[in-house]
Amino acid sequence: MLREPAVAGQFYPDSPEKLKAMIESFVDTKEEKEEAIGLVVPHAGYIYSGAVAGAVISRIKFKDTFIIIGPNHTGYGQPFSVMTEGRWRTPMGEVQIDTELARKLVSISSYFKEDTQAHKFEHSIEVQLPFLQYFKPDVKIVPIILAQGNKEIYKAIGLELVQALRELKKEAVILVSSDMNHYEPQGVGQKKDRQAINAILDMDEDKLIERVEGDNITMCGYAPAAVMLKAAKELGAEKAELVRYQTSGDISGDYNAVVGYAGIIIKKLSPLVKLAKDALEGYVREKKIVEPTQLTPEMEGQAGVFVCIKRTGELRGCIGTFEPCQDNVAKETIANAISTAINDPRFESVQESELRGLDYTVDVLTQPEPVESKDQLDPKKYGVIVEAGYRKGLLLPDLEGVNTVEEQIEICRLKGEIGPDEPVKLYRFEVKRYT
Repeated sequence: MLREPAVAGQFYPDSPEKLKAMIESFVDTKEEKEEAIGLVVPHAGYIYSGAVAGAVISRIKFKDTFIIIGPNHTGYGQPFSVMTEGRWRTPMGEVQIDTELARKLVSISSYFKEDTQAHKFEHSIEVQLPFLQYFKPDVKIVPIILAQGNKEIYKAIGLELVQALRELKKEAVILVSSDMNHYEPQGVGQKKDRQAINAILDMDEDKLIERVEGDNITMCGYAPAAVMLKAAKELGAEKAELVRYQTSGDISGDYNAVVGYAGIIIKKLSPLVKLAKDALEGYVREKKIVEPTQLTPEMEGQAGVFVCIKRTGELRGCIGTFEPCQDNVAKETIANAISTAINDPRFESVQESELRGLDYTVDVLTQPEPVESKDQLDPKKYGVIVEAGYRKGLLLPDLEGVNTVEEQIEICRLKGEIGPDEPVKLYRFEVKRYT
């Protein structure tokens, strides 16, 4: 079966050249790619939500297959519908269905039915395809459309997705196609969206369902999101990151009745961040100092390391060493993670009740090198050390709100208690950031 495009020329251009040019305006091919287990991507007209979709898709390493789960806007077809064979056409070509995985899913499921009617006019899956085709023309999909059920059904479906993948020994990215709250004033919509987004960032499908249903949040794809969260956690996901958020009002200028768009990546923690998390939690809970069980390549050797934690987007602690004090990066990370929890003078010690809501980054520093002038610095690429005698101030690179070299140096002077007119030595370093 060939599924013809239903919304080409409406939600996105029907000309291949114009469509490709539009996608190129939204994506960044130079973004560093990362492994993703699940995604939340909006599905409105590209003029409104394309920038959010492009920001998410630009960040991920592609797998051969994407399981795309969308809500049923039309009311047609089976309540839990899987299209198991055929191709989907867009102006950029055709996308093949992963028939093996789709049929396996239907065969083991208590809920899914093989169906084409739910997909015939539904836009939520279709609008995702050109973005995927742009990066991987031979990508395969498993198209799934969900009507409303209940949280027990959503969880069961999530586990069925995992079972199908494991039985076939396959990997896939689970892409949820969903817009956020619909057609309320900007302030109301943003408040409701924060409630739903935070539940996803907490990776709590029960909380998401309760908030959507209890607070009348008109997020059309909350059922697909609940399914994905259950599946992603079973597949080892430990972190959710909000990549970008905006509303239709940010594009149109009409803030009276907006739709929200959120782009979210669900992923595993890198081994180094997992080590930092385990070290901090082990010490806060039991005053236990963990030992690294296995040194991955990034944990070997010696380097300065900074461990930073945030809670709901706000800094909660950040401690590090710009020169190594331990035998290897793993032990440096453990020591600084514990220190971040209890020794950052700007904050009270981390309490056990806070642990679930913390986000971690680990920055591994290169050896600082002296520079002759400010012209050799770049606030996005290089961190800075300002030194006057025994006093030093350090600032990591690419920090929000720090856009100039002058700002970097001023902050370093303040941190090192170095006067604005004192002569100083400048050093620069780079970091590899792990999330």
